[in-house]
Parts: sequence; C-alpha cells; structure tokens
Amino acid sequence: MDSMFQGTSVRSNRIIYTASSFAKANLLYLQEAGKLHALQPHTSSRSGLRSFLFFLVEEGAGSLLYQGRTYPLSRGDCVFIDCRKPYAQSSSEDNLWSLRWIHFYGASMGGIYEKYVQRGGGPVIPAGDPEAFRCLLAQILALADSEDYIRDMRINEKITCLLTHVMAHSWHPENRSQAPSKKQSLQYVKSYLEEHYQEHITLDDLAGRFYINKFYLARTFREQFGVTILGHLDQVRITHAKRLLRFSDLTVEAVGREVGIPEPGYFSRVFRKVEGTAPGEYRKMW
Repeated sequence: MDSMFQGTSVRSNRIIYTASSFAKANLLYLQEAGKLHALQPHTSSRSGLRSFLFFLVEEGAGSLLYQGRTYPLSRGDCVFIDCRKPYAQSSSEDNLWSLRWIHFYGASMGGIYEKYVQRGGGPVIPAGDPEAFRCLLAQILALADSEDYIRDMRINEKITCLLTHVMAHSWHPENRSQAPSKKQSLQYVKSYLEEHYQEHITLDDLAGRFYINKFYLARTFREQFGVTILGHLDQVRITHAKRLLRFSDLTVEAVGREVGIPEPGYFSRVFRKVEGTAPGEYRKMW
C-alpha cells in the first residue's frame, strides 16, 4: 500500500513491494517505488544492496557519489546504478530536490547493466527526455499500489520499457566525433555483409574493398553496431539458415553451403553458438 512519510528531512510517498516467487525467479521485479520532496538538505547512503536503482530529479538539484566520483544532478537528470556497490545521494542546500525512484532486481539485471556500461552508459543520464521517464516511473508506482492480479507481469513490462529508454540514451553513434564519410562507409560494410553473406569474407577482404585499415575497421564496426564483424556475419547467416531449415527440404549440410558455411561441422558449431541448439534439433522443434 502507498504510504506517506514525513520526517525532518523529507516528505515521501513510497511502496515497499514484495514480488511473487514466480516474479523473482522469472521477471524483472520491483522492490520499492516512490517519490519524495526534500524539506532540508540531506544525504542518503547505502552499500551492498541486491538491487538496482533508477531515479529522476523532477525539481531542484543535488549530487551522486558513486565509485569514488561525485556527479552533480539537476532537474531532468536521471541516475541508473548498481546498488551492490556503495553510493550516496545528496540534495542541494539551496535548491532542494524532488525525486521519483524505483529499486528493482532480476536474474538478468547483472548482464543488462554490464551491457549498458559497455555501450557507454554512465551512472547519470543527462536531461533529455525526462517526461518519458517520469511517466514510466509514475505508472510503475500506480501498478505497485493496484489490485491488478497480473501486476507483476505489468510491472515487468514497464521496467523493461524503462530499460529500453535507458539503453537508447546510452548509445548515440551518430554523435560520435568520427568523420561522416567514415561512419557512412561502415554502414556500407554492414550492408555488404548482409548482401554477400553466402561468400567467403575475411577482414582483409573488407579492408581492401572499402580502403579502410583493418584494425580501425574491426574496432569501429564494433563501436557503431555493438557486435564484431564476424559476429554480425554469423547472425545474418544463421537467420537465413533458420528460414531454410523451416521452409525448405534442403539437408542440413546443403543449408550450411547455401548460407556460406560449407563445412558441416563448423556450420553446426556456429549455429549452436548463435541459436543455442543444433540445426537438426532446431528443424525438429520448428
């Protein structure tokens, strides 16, 4: 139930939420949601929480201390951190803040947060689209206080939507400092792979075709698209292979040849690496 608390430092509405055992085992689940208004400067610090925290500064200003660094926060800024590590948040002395927040967890959250950091995401997301975040946080709080019999599923949906927004704000390759021609040439590389996946393709071949240093090509392709050249080529080939396994009578070996992986053993290894199962098993299942 939504509870109101007023102390000497803050006035808050919060819900301490207990998710079902099903949600804890299978979903992204809520631990706490709320909103607060600082009545005077205050600091909240924690460490070792099995939780992730996302909060939005609706009004005012403050700061975050996380992993030995202090980040200034102002209206519209968001914070996304792993609470298993120590942190402290403090309201400004002369511009008291109002916050909305959720604490949440899930078996997949460690990997999600690691991916967020790999994509360049930091503890603070500068003000960009605060209204979208505010709406999602408000919806999660309302769901937590509702009698919806599938509210854990709905909360999972909203947290997933929130994380999708967070990921989008952490990755802006179009704003990187590379020359436009270089950026565009890598899109040509990606398109080339998707059109010529049936052919034998090496990094040296691509570097020569597009007149790009192969080390620069490999590094920048991964930076722009979040996957290695070989990894993207494997994904394209296996996507086409799955279509052929489901909708053609070609043998598994013939499917491998058709998508540019003629050696049957290697085709099976690549297929299993991408899809998690052997090509023959995939065909039977689908």
